[in-house]
Amino acid sequence: MVASISPSQLAELRRRGEKLTLIDVRTPAEYGEVHVDFARNMPLDRLDARDIAGMASEGPIYFVCKSGTRSQKACEQMLAAGVDKVVSVDGGTAACEAAGLPVIRGRKVMSLERQVRIAAGALVAIGAALAAFGPDATWKAAGAGLAGFVGCGLVFAGITDTCGMAMLIARMPWNQVCRPATTCSSRLLLAALLAAGGAVTASAQHTQDSLDAVKAAVAEQKAVLVDVREADEWQKGHVAGARLVPLSSLERGVNADQLARTIPKGTIIYTYCMVGGRSVAAARFFRSMGYDVRPLKQGYPELVRSGFPTATGN
Repeated sequence: MVASISPSQLAELRRRGEKLTLIDVRTPAEYGEVHVDFARNMPLDRLDARDIAGMASEGPIYFVCKSGTRSQKACEQMLAAGVDKVVSVDGGTAACEAAGLPVIRGRKVMSLERQVRIAAGALVAIGAALAAFGPDATWKAAGAGLAGFVGCGLVFAGITDTCGMAMLIARMPWNQVCRPATTCSSRLLLAALLAAGGAVTASAQHTQDSLDAVKAAVAEQKAVLVDVREADEWQKGHVAGARLVPLSSLERGVNADQLARTIPKGTIIYTYCMVGGRSVAAARFFRSMGYDVRPLKQGYPELVRSGFPTATGN
C-alpha cells in the first residue's frame, strides 16, 4: 500500500520548518513550466532506487507529479526495490500550489498526458485512413493492424497502469531541458513515428576509467570532478576541489558559455553523485554541450573510501 500525504499536510510540515525531500517525477520540460520551489526533478523513467535509498536514510522521500498518478507509480517502484520511506503527494503540483506551497514558473509546455493522447489519436487516425483509402490490400491491412495495435496498447495501459508510449515520449528531446523548440506539428509527427517503431538513442554508460586514473588526471589538471548532487548534499560533504553542478540545474537549463568559463572545453569531466545514477543522467547534458564527460559508477562514499580528499560547507 502506497503511503500518501495531502498538499495541505505537506504545506504544514514546510511551515513548521521540517526538512523535506520532495522529488518531482515529471519530465524536465513539465518541471520547468511550474514546480514547487523546493522540489528537485528526477523523471520517473530515470529514477534510481539506489539514489533514493541514500536520500531516504535521512527521512521520508515525497514524490509529486502533475496529478498523482506518476508519483504513485514512483512509490510503487521504490517499494518493489525495497525502499519503504516513500510518500506520494495527492493531487500533484497544482494541488500543492492551491494549498499555499510556493512554486516557480517557467515556459508553458504541453503535459505528457496530452502528448500521449494526441500521439495515440494520430496513429489511430493514420491507421483508419490507410485501412479505408489505402492503394491496395497490403496498405489497407497495415492500416488496420496499426489502429488495432494502438487500441490494444491503450487497453493494456489501462489494465496494467503502464504506458509504453508515455515512457517513450517522455524521453523525447522536447520533454527534456526547455529550449526554443520545433513547431508543435513537427513534434507530434516525430512522436507518432517513434511510437510506431522508431529507435531511441542509447543512454550514456559509466566510465571504465579506474579511480587511480581519475586521481592522476585531476592531479595533472587534465580533468575535473563535477558533483551533480544537490546543494544540501554538497554542503554535508564533497570531494575537495570538485565543482558543484546539480543535475536539477542541468535539467532546468544552464548557460553553456558561462559553464565553459568555469569548466573549459577540452577538460575531461568526471561526474559523480551518491551511488552513480545521477552521474549518468548528468553526463547526457554535458555531452550535448561538447564535453568529454565520463560518469563515475562509484558514488561519493566510495570516492571517500578510495582516498579522495573531502571538504564540507560551501
